[in-house]
Amino acid sequence: MKKHILKVNIKQFDFNPANVLLQDAVNGSIPKEQGTLVLKDFMTQSAVTRLAKYEEMTKPEKEFTYLASGPGAYWVGEGEKIQTSKATWLKATMKSKKLGVIIPVSKEFLRYSVTDFFTQMRPAIAEAFAIKFDQAALFGVDSPFGTGVSVFEKATTAGNILTHDDAGNLYDELNGLMALVEDGDKDVDGFTTTRRFRQKLRGTKDNQGLPIFNDATGGATQQALGLPIGYVDSKSWDYAKALLIAADWDYTRYGIPQGMEYKISEDATLSTIVDENGDPINLFERDLFALRVTQQVGFMTLTDDAFAALTPDVTP
Repeated sequence: MKKHILKVNIKQFDFNPANVLLQDAVNGSIPKEQGTLVLKDFMTQSAVTRLAKYEEMTKPEKEFTYLASGPGAYWVGEGEKIQTSKATWLKATMKSKKLGVIIPVSKEFLRYSVTDFFTQMRPAIAEAFAIKFDQAALFGVDSPFGTGVSVFEKATTAGNILTHDDAGNLYDELNGLMALVEDGDKDVDGFTTTRRFRQKLRGTKDNQGLPIFNDATGGATQQALGLPIGYVDSKSWDYAKALLIAADWDYTRYGIPQGMEYKISEDATLSTIVDENGDPINLFERDLFALRVTQQVGFMTLTDDAFAALTPDVTP
């Protein structure tokens, strides 16, 4: 009997997100190319990720060391033994937490390929992640990273708070904020605020009558007093607490240990989203489906005195 050997091309069963419809792949990992672009947009839109220092993370938890104070130097006479001093290195452990977003989407998108769908959803996912992350990192809003970890909470703990005077000179106030951080032997290397406060910065002059604000030209970052400004989406900012934050952002770290995962549902009721009558959105009734995307993100601050906040005047 003649044997027939069946040859199977395994590659034909490989998952290709460009050729698979979303309705046939209701959960999984976001394709690498689209996931990378979403993360790039997220890191561009978030003020914290633009200013803070990135830590490479391959696991949900990372221990690293950082230089708290450097070694000293000594005057040495001819033939004398040079004294030895030690740098102070401290250990820190950063843990990542799951960040998730749920977006109601029209059923027509189920007929998109997985690749095309996430290309379309990329701006919405990135914006949602950036807003939620900045809320937690800057003010501790719904923060999974613990109480007292956010930038504003650290500034408050250190007593690095300066109240804004509408009749005063913003240049002097920014100078005062920087001095508060410098008292801790640290250097402010960036400000963060909202675009709503940009008019104040743009109209302020130093003691020589020169503007302190430099607009972005040629793709450069906008600056005040020569330092970059990271603008935060207004939804992420707590105007009742601060108008502007100054920091030595090297003492703020973040990391992203793994890719994004997604799942879609066609029959859930979204309790956190309501319609015009205040009722939860029922996907089945409205012929919608919901996209849920999750991503691990780590964040921590390393000290209190690296941060200072300009707060609004609440005097009646």
